[in-house]
Amino acid sequence: MKKTIYVLACLLMMAGPVAIAQVDSGKEVATLELAAKREAIKKEVLAGYMALKQSLIVSDSLNSAKDATKFIGALEQFKFKKLTLPEMNAATILRKEVKELALEISGTSNITKQRKVFAVLSVKMWDMAAKLQPMGTPIYQQVCPMTGETWLSMDKEIKNPYYPKNMLTCGEVRQSI
Repeated sequence: MKKTIYVLACLLMMAGPVAIAQVDSGKEVATLELAAKREAIKKEVLAGYMALKQSLIVSDSLNSAKDATKFIGALEQFKFKKLTLPEMNAATILRKEVKELALEISGTSNITKQRKVFAVLSVKMWDMAAKLQPMGTPIYQQVCPMTGETWLSMDKEIKNPYYPKNMLTCGEVRQSI
């Protein structure tokens, strides 16, 4: 029996990282496949937020509502990892608040209301940004100096989702991760 276990262990070591989901006492063990899936979900959440922002930039309230719904779906798939119990509780509450804000955006076609809710959502998203950041992807927090409202961007170019007709390029990068 020991020889069989030893041979299996050697084969696994020679095969390199295992890309099969494993379960150990009810807990998932990290594998390359799970890590890739987690990165894909992070990208999907960020892409959902960016699509919503883009719809607001072009003042398309109907697509904003649709994009908010897609964003909620992606956010529901995301799971926080490597957090203490208090951090997990705070993160879970934060995600619930973000989902409720996105639901509010999806439930209206009033672009002004969507932008007001998006401003609150963006502050909360920044609080989650470090956990959502896909590897190698910068995230910038940008701010409109006239109003103080912030939003997230994946590039430094300013496109103001709050006042795109009059102040599309008005803003600056506040911070980045």
